[in-house]
Amino acid sequence: MRDDPAVIALVVRASDGDQAAWNELIDRFAPLVWSICSRYRLSGQDINDVGQTVWLRLVEQLGHLRQPAALPGWLATTTERECLRVLRTARREDSFGFRSENEMSSGLNSATIEQEILTAERNAALRAAFAELPARCKQLLSMLISEPPCSYAEISGALRIPIGSIGPQRARCLDRLRNCPALVDLDGGQMSSMMTERTAASGAKAKDAEGNLHA
Repeated sequence: MRDDPAVIALVVRASDGDQAAWNELIDRFAPLVWSICSRYRLSGQDINDVGQTVWLRLVEQLGHLRQPAALPGWLATTTERECLRVLRTARREDSFGFRSENEMSSGLNSATIEQEILTAERNAALRAAFAELPARCKQLLSMLISEPPCSYAEISGALRIPIGSIGPQRARCLDRLRNCPALVDLDGGQMSSMMTERTAASGAKAKDAEGNLHA
């Protein structure tokens, strides 16, 4: 696991009582907790209970983490343990239909947890990079990647730009996103390239939709 300077800084600030840093940690890693819970097929209520327990444990342990950069791994391991605890409790209450403890314990291996952590980090980096874009770019890209994507006519009307300018502006916005340090440092630009491909595909759909309107 790489040492993410952003995570280290957030952990240090949150340990010192910075509420904004704490909130950012939750926003950044809540998807990781949810993703692991969903792999165990917990109910919505159980997922909420596990999440609350994990964050309460983090409050207790945050100042005692030997390596702040290890926080994602700590969260993943703690979440998995809480999920197994919930399943064991449910099994005691009604043993019919529940898997054996060995089967429950084999739900996630180290490679799977590592992948969940990487996914959470990439998503967090993408959100951070997107937040740094100018408002105009955020509006344009959001409309292009919506499902279904907005047509060029809709984008033109909402943003008050000529239809012929949408493609070039999209390219400039994607260049900004692609060169964001958070994404480049994370995976050498792989995530921004994926975002570029997705936006390009959505842009093609939007253009096709525009053509169909005038067909």
